[in-house]
Amino acid sequence: MTQASATGLPSRRRHDREIIALALPAFGALVAEPLFILADSAIVGHLGTAQLAGLGVASALLTTAVSIFVFLAYATTAAVARRVGAGELGAAIRQGMDGIWLAILLGCAVIVAVLPTAPALIDLFGASDTAAPYAVTYLRISSLGIPPMLIVLAATGVLRGLQDTKTPLRVAVAGFVANAVLNVLLVYGLDLGIAGSAWGTVIAQCGMAAVYLVVVVRGARRHGASLRPDAAGIRASAQAGVPLLVRTLSLRAILMIATAVAARLGDADVAAHQIVLSLWSLLAFALDAIAIAGQAIIGRYLGAGDTDGARAACRRMVEWGIAVGIALGLLVVLARPLLLPMFTGDTAVWHAALPALLVVAVSQPLSGVVFVLDGVLMGAGDGPYLAWAMILTLAVFTPVALLVPSVGGGLTALWGAMTLMMTVRMATLWWRARSGHWLVTGAVR
Repeated sequence: MTQASATGLPSRRRHDREIIALALPAFGALVAEPLFILADSAIVGHLGTAQLAGLGVASALLTTAVSIFVFLAYATTAAVARRVGAGELGAAIRQGMDGIWLAILLGCAVIVAVLPTAPALIDLFGASDTAAPYAVTYLRISSLGIPPMLIVLAATGVLRGLQDTKTPLRVAVAGFVANAVLNVLLVYGLDLGIAGSAWGTVIAQCGMAAVYLVVVVRGARRHGASLRPDAAGIRASAQAGVPLLVRTLSLRAILMIATAVAARLGDADVAAHQIVLSLWSLLAFALDAIAIAGQAIIGRYLGAGDTDGARAACRRMVEWGIAVGIALGLLVVLARPLLLPMFTGDTAVWHAALPALLVVAVSQPLSGVVFVLDGVLMGAGDGPYLAWAMILTLAVFTPVALLVPSVGGGLTALWGAMTLMMTVRMATLWWRARSGHWLVTGAVR
């Protein structure tokens, strides 16, 4: 064995331990979060079709709002991890508090915007006359839970930056259990209907935010960090989040365009697209867990001024992304005949979805590289580049996707366009990773 391989093996093992220690709890927390909506749907579904339809419309709005503000977690993770790497724990928590104060301000602004406009928003999403009243009720009550939801995002970023993904997992699991119990008690026990479901979710979210705040406040007191709002710090957090907001909005636009194109292909194709997109999103949780580990690890290395460690960690995480992507792709290929009957008995939908799922399976290793490098550059605080790269990806994807109905190929061609989108993302991210321009060291980028 050469000296290089002898020193490389312990290094890979160290990176493996770090990645597993951070990624596994992160995966559990990611999976627990969508279970909130699933539990609500299962409980409200027994009230009637109109109530379930109303929940579906309101939940789509709430999910969109939360996904837009996910930069609160991403930007905070990178900033806090850099401070940790530099050995400045007090400053790390102080920077995390700036993100939490920003979350509170944004959450309150959303409440002010949603409460009076809820009926118009529900109407914009095309809710039926029977479902609309239930949707408005759920949206108005649930909007009160947006500030704690955003606090949870920002505080999760703080703990990830502190290299702690176990606490978010515990809080997510406890929140899911509390939400399910409260929903049953309020919907059926107190006969509050869909309003009870909304209140149950709000109470659970407030409880989760309270736990996070207790953890962060204790850390702040232990390290002498101020808890008071700092205008300059909040402004800096907002500025760091803007590029990631642009990135997220561009990605959401890609997904919306794909769904709109699928709708033009016919009912069977759009139904199949919804199934394929749901499975694609589920697979993304596993890959996103590695990306979250990347944000925390890369930020810490760069904060400590260790560019060699950052490069080595990046290479190892890319290898993990490819390996997990191959495993997920094989799983999809083997499980395709079993997955579709779980969603529908319509054979026309099966015929549309089966080849599209094969495209998804083949592209999973590619997706693994994309998710990992996305996380690495987020951890490096390279938000402006990520924003421009996603805008370029949107510009390439849009005309190709819009041509699918006229060119032909159906849903398979559309998911071919989605694979092209991921290929463009990989090319832009790979070029940036190889360039080394993201290797900016220090406590602050």
